[in-house]
Amino acid sequence: MTYNPKLLDKAKRHPEKQKNPDRPAGRKPDWIRVKAPQGKGYLETKEIVKKQKLTTVCEEAGCPNIGECWQQKHATFMIMGEVCTRACAFCNVATGKPDELDKLEPLRVAVAVRQMGLKHVVVTSVDRDDLSDGGADHFVKTIQAIRMKSPGTTVEILPGDFRGNMEDWDTVIDARPDVYNHNMETVPRLYPTIRPGARYFRSLSGLKRVKERDPMQFTKSGLMVGLGETTEEVGQVMDDMRAADIDFITIGQYLQPTPKHAPVDRWVTPEEFEKLTRMAKNKGFLMVSASPLTRSSHHAGDDFAKLKAARQEKLTKLAAE
Repeated sequence: MTYNPKLLDKAKRHPEKQKNPDRPAGRKPDWIRVKAPQGKGYLETKEIVKKQKLTTVCEEAGCPNIGECWQQKHATFMIMGEVCTRACAFCNVATGKPDELDKLEPLRVAVAVRQMGLKHVVVTSVDRDDLSDGGADHFVKTIQAIRMKSPGTTVEILPGDFRGNMEDWDTVIDARPDVYNHNMETVPRLYPTIRPGARYFRSLSGLKRVKERDPMQFTKSGLMVGLGETTEEVGQVMDDMRAADIDFITIGQYLQPTPKHAPVDRWVTPEEFEKLTRMAKNKGFLMVSASPLTRSSHHAGDDFAKLKAARQEKLTKLAAE
């Protein structure tokens, strides 16, 4: 029987979290509220995703920006199934034993990209620690299929850490995505409780590897705030990212998916996000996106254009010196 988390209740989506006490997040502040999904563009995007039998992180992770993005026919595709082999304390994607890979999925993603007329697409995935290569080859096939069906579309990928296997990182890097995105998610101190299946310096080393192997490939990473981190710790992560030559940082408010997930420690104000933006810019990132509702793939297409322009401006200044 196929394991379909959409048909299961929250307890079965996250069996490992049911021993946790309920920790309600409480009332969200006004700056977190978003409009309910609606509109012609939203419905058309939903129909394309359904027809191609695709999974999106927009739905699986309960992204607050789904209404805005789908109305504009933007979607982040999540490949390799709906079930993750890890159980991060912040994530709403179902945990369990995944199905076998769908060999036709890369082609269906590519067809959807063409049908939606995307100029820029983001492709992420569940973690597949059950696969010998962590799904690296499946990412490559997806990138290749998109470029075959929609050659004018730029491709941004958001893979997992491949358990630190640099050969698997190299496999994906060599497919030359336009943007290699991998989220650090939080500060090192919180990894044991928030991201127990990952390792901070393993992720950082992978992102550094991208630049070592292909210096012109853009790199990007994201953080959640409101989990109990300090401003000083966030600043240190920024320094670590810049030491790895990461171009683009995104920072957004953590939102608790269910009462069994990690609780929201605090609601970070828009004014604090402005301070984080200034801090990141002062540390030399080409691009910074920091706001309560910022997510890795939110406005990714527009941000990619800005990223290219920022690099060109930097190169022009260096040439003039």
